[in-house]
Formats: sequence, C-alpha cells, structure tokens
Amino acid sequence: MRVFHELTRRTGIHGAPHPVRRTRYDKAALVGRHVAGIVTRTPFPGRYDALVVPHPRKPNGVEIYTDELRAALGDRALILDSGINGTPLPGSKNLDFFTSAAGAIHPRTADDRGIAAALEKLTGVQVPIGALLAREVPKHLRLRALYRALLKKHRITTVYLVVAYFHQHIVGAARDLGIRVVELQHGAISPFHLGYSYPGRPVVADQPDELWCFGSYWTDVADLPAGMRTEVMGAPFLPPPGPKDPRRVVFLSQGTVGTELVEVADAVAKEYPELEVLYRLHPSEHPYPIPPGVQLSTGGSTLDLLATATYQVGVSTTALFEGMALGCRTAVADLPGHEYLDPAIAEGHALLMQDPGQLIQAPLCDDPSSYYAPSDVSRLIAG
Repeated sequence: MRVFHELTRRTGIHGAPHPVRRTRYDKAALVGRHVAGIVTRTPFPGRYDALVVPHPRKPNGVEIYTDELRAALGDRALILDSGINGTPLPGSKNLDFFTSAAGAIHPRTADDRGIAAALEKLTGVQVPIGALLAREVPKHLRLRALYRALLKKHRITTVYLVVAYFHQHIVGAARDLGIRVVELQHGAISPFHLGYSYPGRPVVADQPDELWCFGSYWTDVADLPAGMRTEVMGAPFLPPPGPKDPRRVVFLSQGTVGTELVEVADAVAKEYPELEVLYRLHPSEHPYPIPPGVQLSTGGSTLDLLATATYQVGVSTTALFEGMALGCRTAVADLPGHEYLDPAIAEGHALLMQDPGQLIQAPLCDDPSSYYAPSDVSRLIAG
C-alpha cells in the first residue's frame, strides 16, 4: 500500500491520501503520551476472550465501525485503540510506545534484490523500496512477537479489527496461534483497492479469515485472498435520511484529488448560482483556498450533512455510497479514481459527471440496502 501511494504521488496522478503531518510539538506530546501509556494503558493485566482494534477516526468521539460490536461483547473484549493517529476510546488500552519504538531502530536501507530497478523500468518512477523494507520488515517482526505474547496471555479466541492491511502484525500473530481473525469493513472496496483485490484469489499471507461487509454489494466486488469468506454485518451507524434541502449540493473531498475537485465545485457553483454548494474536506486534509461561490463545510457530522443534501459529488470516497443510502442524487466527478464507482454508475445509481451542467441529471439509488443493509452484528457474534 505504501509503495502504491508513493507511485501515485510521485507521478502526480494523486496527491497524498492523508496529507496532514505532525508538528514538532505534536511529536513531543506524542512521545509523552507513549511513555505515560506504558503504565496507564498497558493491555496485559486482566483476562479477555476477544480483542477489538477500532478505527482511529472517530466523528464526534464515536468510532462507528465497531461501536455496536463493542457494546455486544461488553467486558469480554479487550479494546486496543492506538492514540498515534487519533484519540483513543475511553477505557481502551494500547501498545503505542512499543509500536513507535519497533520502527525507530533499523538499517538505513535494505537489499531490495532488484525490485526498485524492476519497478522503475515498469513505471518510470523511482520509489525507495530499500528504505521501506529496512524500516517495515523489522518493525513487523518485532510487533508480531509482542502481539503473540499478548494474545497468548489472554487466551484470545477471536480478533476483530478494522483496516487489517495496516495491522498485519496483529493478523500475523493471530495466524501464528491459530486464532480466528475478523475484519470489519471501513470503506469502499473495489478491484482497484490493493488492500482487498487479489485477482484470481491466490493464497496471501497474514490475511483475516472473515470480512464483515456493510451490504451484499461489497462481498464480491473484488477478488479477496483465498480462504477469506464474507458476511453481511449491515451498517448501524447510518442516520435516517432527513428533510432534503432541494438547493443543497455537497462535494466530498479527499486528499488524493482535493485540489482538482474544488475546481469542479467552482464550475458547478457558476453553472447553478441558485444552489448552495458546500465543500467538505476529508478529516486528514489541510484547508486550502475555496472559490467565492463555494462554502467550506466544517463541524458536525458528514453523515448528518448528507442526510439533508439533495445532490452529492465526489470521486472515490466511501461517503458517496453512504450518501446514496441517505437519499442523495449522486454525481461522480471525472477525475482519477472515479473507476471505484464504475459498478454503481453501470447500475444507474450514480452519474459520471464530465460537465457541470450534468449535475441535475444525477440519479437516486433505487437499491441502497445492497450497499448498507440493516445491522446483523448480534447474529454474527452469536454464530
């Protein structure tokens, strides 16, 4: 995944997916929390049956992907929530000190055995494969051993986690011990997503046993690794659609295409001066100049905003699918990454917008439950 992001960034196809970076003050404060957490947030004391690793993003303080799961598991679950890229949940534990320390000491570079040269020949782009290998492989092995000790100590029977491809040390540790691993869907899945798409379904190391999806659409939209099965868990976090404002258009940005998408928003605002054009930054984006006819939307919940919008425009963000389920007419801007929405466009659930004048032709989705079904988490846990 890191190699892919480097390739797309260095070619100029995409910007950085998560462009916010820490200041020196942020880094110093993080070190302080790490040291304090060795005593106050250590996960080794106690006894648990399940391990839950939530998503770092928490709109209004709520981690929506595992909220219902954690409530159902209750005191049986050890909640391991890092504070490195977000605010950890109250009462949760973490191994942040060791996570940071595991990657702090490593060789400057590793022997990439021709990988970098082969990649450059294929793409014309230089990517520091050797530096990535030197840092990530030792870090993975150290953390994998640490998590094996944690899982053994508690005799964990099931690991539930979000974004498994960034927690492969945890998945690998569970695999070493024969422990069941369940990943909860957190975003859009497609044949273009390197975290989930393995054409031909080969055997892939350190992958979850199960993927619990928001709806039936996601269960077969990409070739998952061999042996990984899917279940529909539903989406309890979606609010009901609210009263629709017929003038409201919401643009859903993301770091990879934000500067291009804001130009599309400007064009739509000029084409339809009677409409209220709102621009919603991704949580990881820095603010940047917004044209006069476009309003920057800040605060509150994106889902609540979409519940009141008539139109939504984006490229490949998961929020577009959420907006479909919330009754928005959906236009997909013709920018790099729009291929994520090709199946929805083919079904007539969204429109590929190549001209701002096409906005009012954007369709409603007539089958939102295929993307976001009613919640079924309790049945899955019981089963």
